[in-house]
Amino acid sequence: MNSLPAIAGRDDDALSDGAGERALAASDREKHPFRGRHLLASYSGCDPAALRDTSRLTAVLCAAVEAAGATIVRCATHLFDGGGLTAVLLLLESHASLHTYPEHGSCFVDLFTCGLHCREELFDAHLRAYLQPQSVSSRILARN
Repeated sequence: MNSLPAIAGRDDDALSDGAGERALAASDREKHPFRGRHLLASYSGCDPAALRDTSRLTAVLCAAVEAAGATIVRCATHLFDGGGLTAVLLLLESHASLHTYPEHGSCFVDLFTCGLHCREELFDAHLRAYLQPQSVSSRILARN
């Protein structure tokens, strides 16, 4: 006896042998592969005014995420004494973050996205265009 309500379009008898569940799981694995890419970057020698304009910098971070093809769910920010900013964006695809150190003219950024449809190089280019760092150290990790 099935205690769950019937779901339209679902044949419970076809699923009872487990084959249907395995087929659904395989379909989900193809649609949502367990892999992603993680950009980690340090920007040094940034434009001091760009680092200190935290409202604009947060807007640029959001625009960079959208330029990469990711979808923002929520943004949380924290301002530190001295003007530092931490911004973390929860994405449908995973997350992005930015941590500024205006006293050093530097910041750390990262973008991790599940799947392979997002373009982290566009995220990076968008932030570099605004912050104008004199030097950048970055790497992209394949996650799986």
